[in-house]
Amino acid sequence: MNTVKTQNLVAWMERQQIGLYLVAILAGGAVGFLAPSSAGALEHSINPVLGLLLYATFLGIPFAAIGKAARDLRFLATVLILNFLAVPVVVFGLSRFIAGDRALLVGVLLVLLTPCIDYVIVFTGLAGGATDRLLAAAPVLMLAQMLLLPVYLLVFVGPELVSAIDPAPFIEALVVLIMVPLAAAALTQALGRRAALGRAVMAVTQALMVPLMMATLAVVVGSQIVGVGQELTSLLTVVPIYAAFLLVMVPLGLLAAKAAGLDVAATRAVVFSGATRNSLVVLPLALALPGPLALAALVVVTQTLVELVGMVIYVRFLPLIVRSEPRRQLA
Repeated sequence: MNTVKTQNLVAWMERQQIGLYLVAILAGGAVGFLAPSSAGALEHSINPVLGLLLYATFLGIPFAAIGKAARDLRFLATVLILNFLAVPVVVFGLSRFIAGDRALLVGVLLVLLTPCIDYVIVFTGLAGGATDRLLAAAPVLMLAQMLLLPVYLLVFVGPELVSAIDPAPFIEALVVLIMVPLAAAALTQALGRRAALGRAVMAVTQALMVPLMMATLAVVVGSQIVGVGQELTSLLTVVPIYAAFLLVMVPLGLLAAKAAGLDVAATRAVVFSGATRNSLVVLPLALALPGPLALAALVVVTQTLVELVGMVIYVRFLPLIVRSEPRRQLA
């Protein structure tokens, strides 16, 4: 009976996860406001909680499918062209509205120029997209943004900013948030094929997927909400930019996928890849910026809040825009 109740609870959380994520944001914001002294502890918990979320995410995708997905060069080329050729043009145009404020500009560039490689997989799955192909593309997207972000900042802002950025947080994020969870998930799956313990770990971790996502959102918002409130007037300036980005990336993603001749699941994945940004991963990088640019971290957090609302809309309406082919009835 307990097993049945647990399964029912997990199924309920999966059906209600968007609402639960909004509740987590509100709860994190409430904790941050009511107990501002907790901000430091919450901030230090971001990477461990996010690492567990990514471990659970990677664990849910059969690694046997990655090899096949990695050979899908059309999909990989499409997400690379969309994220590193089309997106920078869009971001440059949108960022001109706040180009006079260096901190706002840096925050917007940091987050919008870096494609998401973590919870994009979760939201893509909710919309019926090709999660296995996004997982296969994740290491390439991460490496490409590490190499290209300094180049974009050099072109968009100038050499003095690039020299002020410490690359250590980015390297730490790659290792702690991608490589370690990915290796642990692969090891757990291998163990699960041979031992009951491995299967039990997989079952428990998958059951905790929604709570882990809620915890991640709560600690991020809770750690930064006071700062967001203090700088609300400035941060409201970037909200229309983030909203416009989410709006523009739908037709651009659809055009890119159509040009590549991708199927429905891959098309949905391409749109999500182009629209979702690496806010949780670049946040440690933004937090490491020098004092005059400290507002950039709050600009990144603001993007997370806007994007979550956008993902609710994407999950609801993208399957209606990119419809699956109806099954043909046999005569």
